[in-house]
Amino acid sequence: MKQVRITVKRMARYDDLIAEYENPIEHACELRPGQTWIANGWERPEGFCPSAWETVSPFVMALAHGAENFYDGWMKNPRSAMISCNDGFRPVSFLLEVL
Repeated sequence: MKQVRITVKRMARYDDLIAEYENPIEHACELRPGQTWIANGWERPEGFCPSAWETVSPFVMALAHGAENFYDGWMKNPRSAMISCNDGFRPVSFLLEVL
């Protein structure tokens, strides 16, 4: 099984949606651009957001087991994927790369 590097590439925040729809949450997301983790297949890396892991883990697992070329040429590097977490108020884009 291959290791997969997960890198925070971009973070967004939609304050208008937060103000209108979200109940106040403390420490909703404490990630930062450039932050990285190494994933060993199915195991969530220590310190990685559990909610984001639910979104990225199927792609991490597939890459760790040799999958390539998601969606017929979507990524320039066929052994990678750009996946965003499922937080509609503050989405985070993660680059997944096979090491």
